[in-house]
Amino acid sequence: MKVHNQLGNGFQEVIYQRCLALELGKAEIHFNREVSMPIFYNDTQVGTRRADFIIENKIVAELKAVIELEDVHLAQALNYLQAYNMDAGLLINFGNTRLEFKRLFPK
Repeated sequence: MKVHNQLGNGFQEVIYQRCLALELGKAEIHFNREVSMPIFYNDTQVGTRRADFIIENKIVAELKAVIELEDVHLAQALNYLQAYNMDAGLLINFGNTRLEFKRLFPK
């Protein structure tokens, strides 16, 4: 919330990522940014995807900077939970005039 309160909406996603990384660091919260994970299909690696943040090795945080969250954003974040074998996630949208977030849990 601190980042959105200070910057508001209208910046590219990467700006919010950098600011959130600064805030997490100040709060001494362990995180990794732009974590790349392999994606498999029938035991064959078919590509990689990058989650914006892995926080405390427990939570996948996916950031967006769009006017309105869509189902595709939710699906992407849920897929990251599965790919990273995580039990919880956050989908955070900085692009709206009000900060939006959704807590995510695997199905």
